[in-house]
Amino acid sequence: MAARPYPTLTPSLLYHDAPAAIAWLERAFGFAPHLVVPGDAPNTIAHAQLTFGNGMVMLGSAEILNHPGMMQSVRAAGGIGTQAVCVYVENVDAAHDRAVAAGAVITLALQDVHYGGRAFSCRDPEGHVWHFGSYDPWT
Repeated sequence: MAARPYPTLTPSLLYHDAPAAIAWLERAFGFAPHLVVPGDAPNTIAHAQLTFGNGMVMLGSAEILNHPGMMQSVRAAGGIGTQAVCVYVENVDAAHDRAVAAGAVITLALQDVHYGGRAFSCRDPEGHVWHFGSYDPWT
């Protein structure tokens, strides 16, 4: 397979208020909308793609993208996430401060980690877990 200029894996998340989630992810983490497709119902998103560096997350409204028995929102799972999205940044302290200022709930304090670099983890307003670190797993 030829090298691609983008990752070959992209996480996909469900939100009950997807428009608010998009705005929050922009403000708190610096994501940029790449594509946003509104749903047919008011205040819903059928599909969105948000970029960060050369990475991307996809998301949509839980009410539209409900996949019983296969995928559900954190709220529908009783507030427990089953995955974390890892975001690699050069300045973890600045990412932490930006997330805190936007109201992210810190779940793992900003710290130096034994495998190199600095890191912290947080939850977004709907409970998805996000891990930010400066450690580069490719080196």
